[in-house]
Amino acid sequence: MNQKGKILVVDDDRLVLATLTHGLSQAGFEVIDADNGDDAILLAREHRPELALLDIRMEGKSGFDVAAYLREYLQTPFMFLSAFADEGTIKQVKELGALTYLVKPLDIQQIVPAVEAAFANRPKAQAAAAAHAALAASASSTDSAVQASAANPAGATVATPASAPLSEASKAPAATPSAPAATAPATSADPLTATVAIAIGLVMHRHSLTRRQALDKLSLQARQENLSVAAVCERLINAQEVLAGLGSL
Repeated sequence: MNQKGKILVVDDDRLVLATLTHGLSQAGFEVIDADNGDDAILLAREHRPELALLDIRMEGKSGFDVAAYLREYLQTPFMFLSAFADEGTIKQVKELGALTYLVKPLDIQQIVPAVEAAFANRPKAQAAAAAHAALAASASSTDSAVQASAANPAGATVATPASAPLSEASKAPAATPSAPAATAPATSADPLTATVAIAIGLVMHRHSLTRRQALDKLSLQARQENLSVAAVCERLINAQEVLAGLGSL
């Protein structure tokens, strides 16, 4: 009986895949293998592995595509095994939140200890994967939340048509005095409690978006989950703080 844990191994080189599968099985792991990204995602959904070992460059979905799915939908920790170690590849590996990156060629005696170390740190790895997933989910929610906030930053129900010209609105005498009062409190607020503004900054940085695009992204997620924009932003910030607290794995 395999007792050490369940691992998904993905590599489009059948010889490498067979070698990894055999070696890890001999080391006491339950191994699920796939030679392409599409099958890997299907198997991951069915078997829910505790760790994934992914080749990067494959036909169809790449190891990066599989990793992004595992992180966002299954919160499965993953590590990469690849012959490529260029700057762009390493940057993507870090952005995805991989546990480690092993450069081929490697023999099974080198891979097994790395896998065992990942399983030994499993609670920490799963927390990191969950935090990355929450960050990504919140970023995508921001799309919807941002649209709502951009149209109505104060969060109030708007009765007037969105297409009404600003100049016409300013003609109403009763509305003019109340406008400064609505915006004044923002200048005196504690910066650390400006949840929406902080979340917009995180999304702008992570996805290279403008402020409006980042707000739209948050607003979309809020609508999809039937939450307020503030709640989605709070979750995003909490996820970022969890990741910052974990440090280097």
